[in-house]
Amino acid sequence: METSESINEISAALAKAQGQIENAIKDSNNPFFKSKYADLTSVWAACRKQLSENGLSVIQSPEESSHGISVVTMLCHSSGQWIRSKYSMPCDSSKLTPQVIGSAITYARRYALSAMVGIAPHDDDDANEVSKKPIAQQKLIYYTRKP
Repeated sequence: METSESINEISAALAKAQGQIENAIKDSNNPFFKSKYADLTSVWAACRKQLSENGLSVIQSPEESSHGISVVTMLCHSSGQWIRSKYSMPCDSSKLTPQVIGSAITYARRYALSAMVGIAPHDDDDANEVSKKPIAQQKLIYYTRKP
């Protein structure tokens, strides 16, 4: 991660925005894993207004890297302060079709944006019956470290 010389104003603005940001909704289906996930649109919907209202903007740019595809995410503040980070996605260079590249960029943008502004996906599947049982009825697993 890299930052501008000072980050006091961007940090204060991000703290305010994070207090307003909701979790991203898992509204897309992953047929391969038979699960739901929060897509890039959902992640943006969770934070765009709150970032903007606090003088924050996000710039994301893809670039090639030695490992495949990278996305540089820059969080900017109206004061001119910024925070920048790069997220790389490994890609098989023998299979770099436009679809593979586009998928890697979208995946990297989603995870980089979520990490940069503190978004977590909302667990809306409610399939976990354990969470509905009183704590006394839940099966607890304890792990111990061996010397």
